[in-house]
Amino acid sequence: MVESAQFSNHLYHPKYWLLWLGVGLMRALSLLPLHWQMSLGKGLGRLVRVLAGSRSNTARRNLELCFPDMSDAERDTLFKRNFEETGKAVFDTICAWWWSDERVQQHMHIKGTEYVEQTIAGGQGVILFAVHCLPLEMGARIFGQFQPGVGVYRPHNNAVMEYLQVNGRLRSNKGLVPKRDLRQMVRCLRNADVIWYTADQDFGRSSAVFIPLFAVPDAATITGATTLAKLGKARVLPFFVERDADDKGYSIEIMPPLEDFPGEDETADAIRGNQVVESLISRNLPQYMWLHRRFKTRPDPDAPSLYK
Repeated sequence: MVESAQFSNHLYHPKYWLLWLGVGLMRALSLLPLHWQMSLGKGLGRLVRVLAGSRSNTARRNLELCFPDMSDAERDTLFKRNFEETGKAVFDTICAWWWSDERVQQHMHIKGTEYVEQTIAGGQGVILFAVHCLPLEMGARIFGQFQPGVGVYRPHNNAVMEYLQVNGRLRSNKGLVPKRDLRQMVRCLRNADVIWYTADQDFGRSSAVFIPLFAVPDAATITGATTLAKLGKARVLPFFVERDADDKGYSIEIMPPLEDFPGEDETADAIRGNQVVESLISRNLPQYMWLHRRFKTRPDPDAPSLYK
């Protein structure tokens, strides 16, 4: 488990200077009032929508696939809103990584902490079943004000970004576990810790089942929640975070543990999990990460891509 960010003089190499310049700018912008940051983020999102190219096409296609009954006008409005919210998410991240605990607490609301307390008091670990809401980084930081947990993450290929994300995420986490380190995750859960888990992205064909998600009948979905809950003897609690409508704060909600989960059939568990995913995403459609190619893996590997 990663418990500290490792800094070395190698990170001062000239190839990283431009990145460090950007980091300095972002840290300076984090000092602005939150609603000013969100205004900048909204404008950034509009610019990205114009320049994003393939990512822009991916987001539009995901909305077409998931919500075929929406009118074209409704989907177009949602598409544009989503990019504005995506731009704001840049500032969510810099605030999550660099704000003090005191400032975080001035902008947060949290509901459902009793479910975490009851589960841990009963000697069981907690799997926070989350989706990739755009303010997820801030959601983890807020949760850590109440109950520091263990983050599951993908190590970054860029050394400076790896240092920054580890340092930022450890502001409120006990440690970080690489997403492929199942053994360490299970160990944490058996110690009645809290870990984050997401199953709303396409991780490929391995360990996946093809089940419905919104209007797509065969979305590749991993079954790791069942494995983790069984091996870790843990309970699964749905988790949701959103940026408040006035852009002046954040709200998170932890929901009661899923009853009779895991069950005897991992496919049935995954179907139930996708129903939870749908309900969480639907709470704030514009603030979900629609840029990911969620349906790139098809049941038939020779079938044409849904994104062409």
